Parts: sequence; structure tokens; C-alpha cells
Amino acid sequence: MSSIAVVNAGSSSIKFAVFDAAAAPRLRLKGLVEGIGATPRARLSNAAGETLLTESPPPEGFDHAAATRTMMRIAADWLDGKDISIIGHRVVHGGPDFAAPLIVTGNIADRLASFIPLAPLHQPHNLAVIRAMHAEHPNLPQVACFDTAFHRVQPPIAQAFAIPRKYSEAGVRRYGFHGISYQYVTGRLREIAPEIAKGRVIIAHLGNGASLCAVKDGRSVASTMGFTAVDGLMMGTRCGSIDPGVLLHMIDQYGFGPREIEDLIYRKSGLLGVSGISSDMRTLRASSEPAAREATALFVYRILREIGSLAAALGGLDAIVFTGGIGENDKETRAEVCEGCAWLGVALDPAANQTGEQRISAARSRVAVFVIKTNEELEIAKSAWEILSAG
Repeated sequence: MSSIAVVNAGSSSIKFAVFDAAAAPRLRLKGLVEGIGATPRARLSNAAGETLLTESPPPEGFDHAAATRTMMRIAADWLDGKDISIIGHRVVHGGPDFAAPLIVTGNIADRLASFIPLAPLHQPHNLAVIRAMHAEHPNLPQVACFDTAFHRVQPPIAQAFAIPRKYSEAGVRRYGFHGISYQYVTGRLREIAPEIAKGRVIIAHLGNGASLCAVKDGRSVASTMGFTAVDGLMMGTRCGSIDPGVLLHMIDQYGFGPREIEDLIYRKSGLLGVSGISSDMRTLRASSEPAAREATALFVYRILREIGSLAAALGGLDAIVFTGGIGENDKETRAEVCEGCAWLGVALDPAANQTGEQRISAARSRVAVFVIKTNEELEIAKSAWEILSAG
């Protein structure tokens, strides 16, 4: 039996997983190569989370290409002869053209590189590993799965900005992100509660990157993220929605250039910027500092504002699903969001929320509330298997 590798590359780390190649892929290995460009470390675990090996490669010249070679080497020793037949990658931006997973050729890689300005924190690193892998294994097929693809079915009005038409026709539109996660969660909800999954659902993907998606009968209707992954909700270090006039003010009054604006909205804002303490919700929840409480309160307030907007786009609401690192683990955020949605008919079961049950709404709640752990790696593996099995 062959294997499927799944890769999620960031600026300083590469997360990867290996699955059996099958219609229902089974996890075999998980790994992480981190400290790229600094002090590298590599770790490999089995499906149960037990550590199989750790190592510290030499830091000299340890770039994404070196990290890719390390990833392939440490995984190969534990594959029991099951060669990797295909690699699936999370690629953040697919632009206006790519609405489904596909094999990456040189021309497609070049087109994906043109979207780097739309996702500067992610796209360059996604492509760096794809290219490094091609250099080492040119005949190994690589599949790109796009965070934007799930939202391409949105109605045109939901994707439009009120700007001159020539810019819209050139591709300036709302794309939406976290689509691989939304695809997985939508599928799980269909298994758990098929009748509810056919209705009007808001999925809250809350983590260091955060967004909401309005889903009706399993299809994306609207999303809080727009042209880039900085739009919408307040996040760990990203500001979310901001009056464009604020950025003009920064240019005029503080002499900010494009890269300084980028640094401000992507890396210095959000929970980190408001609190001045941390971008990590766990740290802020544990802090007694007023600024930490202000940051968490603003985070929840922005979620509530956007839930109201998406409920309007859906024409009502049948369910809320929490996912992502904060959504799955922070019971306080879940409780505060549900309390703020009481006007929509949400009633929380505090005991179920405290213990992290799958369904946390009270029996009397007119809106069902779920917690579903996302699994983007498995969703990518499924897509890779479909392409592999199709030849």
C-alpha cells in the first residue's frame, strides 16, 4: 500500500502528516520541522501522538529546501516500505481561477506566485516547499488544496466590493479563507446532524487566524475574510476589518510605507496589539491586566457583530459551530459568544460547554451549537486520494 503526505508550510515551520492511501485515509505519522532560519528542530510522532524521534539539524543554511529534505528523510524511515505516491499541500490563495484541488505544474506554480501579495504571510512558504519538493522528486505528483476554493460558490454580490468595475474584473474581490477547514467541518456536521447541516449554519473558525463563514445546505454563502486573510475578525496579530481611512492617516501622519502598513495590520495588531501582552488567548485569559481583558472583550464583540451580519445574509440561523484552536478549547469564548447570541435564540448548556461536549446548546435552544474539531490534514488527504485514484 502506498502513502499520502500532507504538508502545511509556514514562515518558520513545516507541519506534515502521512496517511495510508485509501478512500478513508488513516493517519500513520505526524511531524513538525520548526526553527527554519534560526535553530531548527524536527519531531516525528505516530498516530497516537507518541514521539518516535527528535533531532536538531545544523542551523547553517537551514532554509525551506533543507527543511523539506529533513521532513522526507525522517518520515521515510518509518513508512515500512510504503512509498509516498502523492503529496497534498495547503495553499492559502487560489485566486479567481482555482476553485478545486489540482496537480501543481510549473505554470500553475508561477500563477500561484502572482497571488503572494494577497497572502504574504503564507503563500511564499507554501510555494517554497512545493518547489523544493519538485527539485528533489520531480516525478512525484503534488496537489494544491486552496483555502479560498470553498467560497467560490458564493453569489457574485457576496464577493463584490463597491469599487470601479475595472478593478473587480481584474480580480479585486472578496475571496474568503479557511476553506479547507470549513469543508471538513461541513462534512462532519453532515454526519453528526444531517438535517441541521442542510439549514443555515455559521461556522466560527477561531484561532490565531480567525474567520466566520455562513453556510447554507453545505455551501458557502458569505465569509468575514475578504480580499486578503487580514479582513474580518480581530485575530492573534491581525487587525481584521479596519477603516481604510485609518491607513491613509498612518501614511499621512506617521510616514508609513507599504511594508510598514503590512507589518501593522498583519503582525502588530489584533490580540497582541490591543493587549500589549500576547497574541495567545490562553495567556490573556490567565492575565489580570485590564488590557488583556479589553483585548478578549473586543475579540468576542467583533465575533458577535459579524454573526449578526452573517445571520442576515442567511436569512436566519439554525446552528453555530465552533472550531479552530480557540473555538475548540476556550470555553469562556464559547460561553461569551453564546450569551451574546441569545437574541438569535441561542441557549448554552453550561455543563456541556465546560466539559467540551460535541453539542453544547441547551435543550430549549432554538439554535443548535456544536464544537467540532477541525482536521484540515485529513481533508487534504481525501482530496489527494481522489486525484490519485482518478489517475
